[in-house]
Amino acid sequence: MRVIAIDGPAGSGKSTVARALAKRLGLQYLDTGAMYRAVTFAVLRSGGDPGDPDVASRIARSIDLRVGLDEVTVDGVDATLEIRGPEVTRAVSEVAANPAVRSELVSRQREWARERGGGVLEGRDIGTVVFPDAELKVYLTADPAERARRRAKEVTDLDYETVAADLARRDALDSNRSADPMVEAGDAVVLDTTGLGIDGVVARVVSLLTDTSDDTNENADA
Repeated sequence: MRVIAIDGPAGSGKSTVARALAKRLGLQYLDTGAMYRAVTFAVLRSGGDPGDPDVASRIARSIDLRVGLDEVTVDGVDATLEIRGPEVTRAVSEVAANPAVRSELVSRQREWARERGGGVLEGRDIGTVVFPDAELKVYLTADPAERARRRAKEVTDLDYETVAADLARRDALDSNRSADPMVEAGDAVVLDTTGLGIDGVVARVVSLLTDTSDDTNENADA
């Protein structure tokens, strides 16, 4: 099973890079962050409190969740646009901090990869928790101002200052949660994407895979 782990905070470019990398390598792609957003969407849709751990964990275990390349459905409802909206964005870190939710979704992520013989998975804990034995682990980062600028272009109904404050809040929550915090894996390659184009970042990751393959072959020949 071939797994490439792409981790990093919001706005670091991981979704765009992971998609392009998957296409380049002929692998399937999974946005694990969309899964946490989908659970949050389901909690809000049910009228539940995202901060109620029992509600969030129950919904995470019971929902029919399908995350495709360009579509996310929750219990048969197309939630592709809604999971990126401000209401879900404000609540998703709270849901993602729930250990029971994380356990359920990590199990689903591993099963997704097993069924497909691997893939390019992006999120915040792929290289540290979901697949610590991934073939390659990359942690993408970028200057906070650059990350906020990128995200503000995607979320047209919010201004730059609001987006920047929200990113800082989410970074703090995701990095300090007790369950599977967002941290760099000890053996991850850290790439700063500030000022870099997607093609350049993807080419760099592909070169890392080549280097890894060469090292493996040299060790085998030794």
